[in-house]
Amino acid sequence: MDVSRIRALRGPNLWSRQTAIEAVVACEPAERTLETLPGFEERLRKLFPSLGALRPAGRPDHISLAHVLEAATLALQAQAGCLVSFSRTAPTLEEGIYQVVVEYSEEPVGKLALKHAQALIAAAQQDTAFDLQAALAELRDLDEDVRLGPSTGAIVAAAAARGIPWRRLTQGSLVQFGWGAKQRRIWAAEVDSTSAVSESIAQDKDLTKRLLAAAGVPVPIGRPVRDVGDAWAVALEIGLPVVVKPQDGNQGKGVTVNIVTRDHLEIAYKAAAEIGTVMVEKYLPGHDFRLLVVGDKLVAAARREPAHVIGDGIHTVRELIDEVNKDPRRGDGHATALTKMRLDEIAVARLGIQGLTPDSIPEEGRRVILRNNANLSTGGTATDVTDTVHPAVAARAVAAAQTIGLDICGVDVLAEGMHKPLEEQNGGIVEVNAAPGLRMHLSPSFGKGRNVGEAMVAHLFKPGEDGRIPVVAVTGTNGKTTTARLTAHLLATSGLRVGMTNTDGVYVNGRQIDSGDCSGPKSARSVLMHPDVDAAVFETARGGILREGLGYDRCQTAVVTNIGAGDHLGLNYITTVEDLAVLKRVIVMNVAEDGYAVLNAGDPIVVAMAAKCPGGVIYFSAEPHNPVLTAHRAQGKRSICIDGDAIVVAEGSWRELLPLRDIPITRNGTIGFQIENVMAAVGAAWSSGLDWDLIRRGLASFVNDADNAPGRFNVMDFKGATVIADYGHNPDAMRALVSAVNALPAQRRSVVISGAGDRRDEDIREQTVILGQAFDEVILFQDACQRGRADGEVLKLLREGLADAPRVKHVEEIRGEFLAIDTALNRLQPGDLCLVLVDQVEEALAHLARRCDAAAGGAGD
Repeated sequence: MDVSRIRALRGPNLWSRQTAIEAVVACEPAERTLETLPGFEERLRKLFPSLGALRPAGRPDHISLAHVLEAATLALQAQAGCLVSFSRTAPTLEEGIYQVVVEYSEEPVGKLALKHAQALIAAAQQDTAFDLQAALAELRDLDEDVRLGPSTGAIVAAAAARGIPWRRLTQGSLVQFGWGAKQRRIWAAEVDSTSAVSESIAQDKDLTKRLLAAAGVPVPIGRPVRDVGDAWAVALEIGLPVVVKPQDGNQGKGVTVNIVTRDHLEIAYKAAAEIGTVMVEKYLPGHDFRLLVVGDKLVAAARREPAHVIGDGIHTVRELIDEVNKDPRRGDGHATALTKMRLDEIAVARLGIQGLTPDSIPEEGRRVILRNNANLSTGGTATDVTDTVHPAVAARAVAAAQTIGLDICGVDVLAEGMHKPLEEQNGGIVEVNAAPGLRMHLSPSFGKGRNVGEAMVAHLFKPGEDGRIPVVAVTGTNGKTTTARLTAHLLATSGLRVGMTNTDGVYVNGRQIDSGDCSGPKSARSVLMHPDVDAAVFETARGGILREGLGYDRCQTAVVTNIGAGDHLGLNYITTVEDLAVLKRVIVMNVAEDGYAVLNAGDPIVVAMAAKCPGGVIYFSAEPHNPVLTAHRAQGKRSICIDGDAIVVAEGSWRELLPLRDIPITRNGTIGFQIENVMAAVGAAWSSGLDWDLIRRGLASFVNDADNAPGRFNVMDFKGATVIADYGHNPDAMRALVSAVNALPAQRRSVVISGAGDRRDEDIREQTVILGQAFDEVILFQDACQRGRADGEVLKLLREGLADAPRVKHVEEIRGEFLAIDTALNRLQPGDLCLVLVDQVEEALAHLARRCDAAAGGAGD
C-alpha cells in the first residue's frame, strides 16, 4: 500500500462540509481485498481491539487496505478524544487507486492519525508489534497542544452557535469572527476594542490599585518594594499577615498570601522577584473570589480554593498530591478544566508553616494547604457563586473594569462572602485582569457552569448580527471571470467596497493587491480578512476546491454560468462532465438558507444542481420559452431571460426590463455569451438585494476593455482592422467566440491560437476543428509552458484539428506568442478581423495595446 498526495481540505469540499484529510492510496493486487490477506484482520484487531466495523452498511463486500486505512485513521482520532465522524473511500478509474477521505478536528492531529494508521496496517501485515497506547497518547498530547484552549474554545463555540463565521489566525488564540468590514477579533478572552493602554494599566498592580482607590473602589493598602529588607519593613508597617506578588504578573505566578514570618516572606520575595518588581500589600481575610465582567455586566462569579489535599492518616502529602493529579480533569497547562498541583518551593514553604513536610502523613480529615493563592493555574479549584452576588458587589466589579478600561475583565476580590457589600465586610478588590481565564466559570469544580462565551459574543455582535457580508461565488466552464468582474462592478456601483478574486488577481475596492491566478480559497480568505471589504465576489475554480475546499463556510449567492462539455477533464480523477458538475456544485450546496443559486437553465447538468441548493434558485436563459425557466416562472419564482431586445427579470407578476442597447458589454445584443454573463451577474446582484436603478447604472458603465475585463473579448482597432483578444481555451469557449465573431462584419478572418498541454488530446484538436469552420487564416503558436507535453506535440494536435477545415486557406506555425501576434497583425488589411487567443494575458494585452497605439499614432501622422 502506497499513500501519496495528502491534502488538507480546510473548508466545504467535494466530499463533505467537514474539514478532512484526503489521500491517494495505491493498493497492490493482493491488498485490494482482505480475503487475499489471510489472518490480516485478526492480527489487526488484536493490535487495535476498538477499531470498529470494517464493513458498515453500504460498503462493498470486498474491503481493500484503503478502506482499512480510512477506518483506522478515523478510529485513532476518535479514541484520542477528537470529535470526528465522517470518512469515505472512493475508488478511481485507475485499478487499485483509491481516494481516502477522513474528517479531522485539528489538521496536525488528522495527519498524525493517518501516519499511525499506516504503521498499524504495516504491523498487521508483517505480524509485528504496534504500540497503540503510545500512538493514542501522542495524538492526545498533540491535540491538547494545537487545539484552542477552553476559554477561546468557549467563545468560538458560542459564535458558531449563532452562525457567526470564525477563523483562527495563528496557532495560538487569535481568532477572527465575521468577515471584512464586519469582523471582530479576540485574543483568548480579550477583544479587539480593548486598548493597549488599558491592558498595560491592568498589568501594573500598583497603578491599578491607585486608580481604583481614586474611583472609590475598596483596595488593600501596600506598595512596591526595593528588596527583602524593604519588603519586611512594609509588612510590619501595614501589619501582618501580608501578600507578596509581582507588580506586573498574571495567572497567580509568583503570588504568595497570608505571610506571617520573615522566613516565609523571603521565600515569597524570591518567587515574585523572578517575574519582576515586587509588591507587598495587606492580606485581606476571607475567601478568594473571581468576578467576570463583560461590558457593563457581571456575568459570572466563582469562589476559588487554593490547591490542597485532605489527609487520610495513611498516605504522605506527596502521595496525596499524586493521587489528586490522576484526576483526568487536571492537566499540565490550561487546556483542561483543572491544572495539576505542584510540589515546588512555594508549596514546601506553605507546608512548613503548617508543621508538615512532603513526606508527612497528615491525620484523617486534615486540610493541607499547598498554596494560599487560589488560581486554577496553580492547582486550585472553583465553586460557582454567580447567583449569590450582591448587587453592590457586582456594581463595584463593573466600576473597577470600567475604571481601567477593560471590555472583558476578571476582577479578583477577597471577602468573607458575596452576599453583602464589600465595605460591610472589610473586603476589597486586589487585582483586575485582562484576558481572564474562563475555565472556572465554564466548568467549575462545584456548582453550575456558566456560558460566558455566549456573553462575550453578545458583547461583540448585537442581537441578529452574524458578522457576515454578502459573498457571491461564481463557477462554471466559461464566463466565470467576466461574470465575477461585472458582479463586483454592480456591487461597487451601489456604494459597497468590494473584494474580488479571479484568475487575474485579488482586488479590494478597485485596487489590485495581488496578481496571478487567485481563484482559490487562500485568496478568498485574504479578502474576507480585509477590514475594508463590504461585499465579496469570488471566482471559484475547480483546482482550489480540489486542493483545499472553499475558503468560506457558506455564501449568499452561488452562480454557475455553464458546464457544457467541461474543461480540464482527465485531471485529478475528474474524468467526466458529471464528475466536474459534482465538483462545481459544491458552491451551490453551501448557499445560505436565505440565499440563492443563480443557474443556467439552458444547461441540463447545471439545472440538476438546483435540487442540492439549501436556498432559493434564480434561473436564467437566453431562450424565454426554455421549459425549465417557464415552469419556474409559472411557480412565481425568480427568472431572467431575453425577450426581443431586452433582458426580462421576473418574479410572480412583477417584471423589470433591461434593454440590451444600454448594456455595452453585449454590443447591442450581438454577443450571445456576454448576454449570458450579464444575466448571471444580474441574478447575483438581485440576490444581493441591489436597487434596480443602481443595477441599470452599473450595467451601462461597465465597458468590456482590457482594464475592466482583461482577455475577455477585448475589441481593439488596428489600422482599420478589428482585433479581438480573448482567453478562451476550451471547445465550448471556441463555439461561443465563433458565434460572436460571426455577428461582426469582416472581409477576411484570421485567428491566433495555442493550446494548453494539460487538456486531453481530443479537447485540443476540437478547438481548431471549430475554428477551422469560421476563419480564413490560422496562426498556431507554441507557448512557453507545454505542461508536460513534448516539444511540438500541442502544435501537431492543433494542426490535426484543421485537417478537414473547409474554410482555412493559410496555416502557419510559429514559436512564441508575441511573434505570432506580430505576424498576424502585419498581415491585416482594413476591414479584416483577427481573433487573438492570448496565453500570457497581461503581457499579451500590453503588447497588443502598444501595437495598436503605435498604429493609431502613425495614422495620425
